[in-house]
Amino acid sequence: MRDRLRVLAAGRGTTVTELLEELAFRELTQAGRGERAAEAARELGIEYSERVRQAGQEAWAKIRAHHGGA
Repeated sequence: MRDRLRVLAAGRGTTVTELLEELAFRELTQAGRGERAAEAARELGIEYSERVRQAGQEAWAKIRAHHGGA
């Protein structure tokens, strides 16, 4: 993992510490993800219900599985 982080950091011209800080800052909290999903649904004219939330989670699980869990 450290080697992969070093490669990613070097590719971006930064340090591993700065890379991790950037990734942590960009990552949404659980509440933030829910807010973002509800906002996206509103923009699409969709009521953000439990069924919509669950369908979205299932879709992302399929996408992650297709990409080898990444």
